[in-house]
Amino acid sequence: MRILLVEDEKYIAEAVAQVLKKNNYSVDLAYDGESGLDCGLSGIYDIMILDIMLPKMDGIRVLKEWRKHGIETPVILLTARGAIEDKVRGLDSGADDYLAKPFHMDELLARLRALARRKTELLMHDGAFQYGDLELNPHTLQLKCGNQKTFLTLKEAQLLELLIKRNGMTYCL
Repeated sequence: MRILLVEDEKYIAEAVAQVLKKNNYSVDLAYDGESGLDCGLSGIYDIMILDIMLPKMDGIRVLKEWRKHGIETPVILLTARGAIEDKVRGLDSGADDYLAKPFHMDELLARLRALARRKTELLMHDGAFQYGDLELNPHTLQLKCGNQKTFLTLKEAQLLELLIKRNGMTYCL
């Protein structure tokens, strides 16, 4: 699972990244809001962890920009702001979870696992993946593009599903 961690305090970012890597997560770091925004817009992450108080662009603005651009990747806000008003604002701005500092790494790991489960459940419940005009139903192996429909082989459907989920990644064969 690939995670984007946007945190300006380098010692916290590196400590969290180290624990995540030990738990078999792939982690990319961004140390300010602008860098985090750019990384998140790539759409290649399974979960994003975002601080609110960031240089160059605050985390709430980053989050709103991601959502405005159609990035639906689950986001955990990880911040020193623990007031109820801050939590409500963060969740209402599009965050999927909120964890106030200081926090215990076991709790962060549990929240990551819960978000990963929820993401899988939503995909399975919804049934179809979309990318532009393409719509793939992995259960029926049906592919729709506009008014045209066709059926794919299992391997074709699995490959297309992977490409849709990992939009923006470069592959070498």
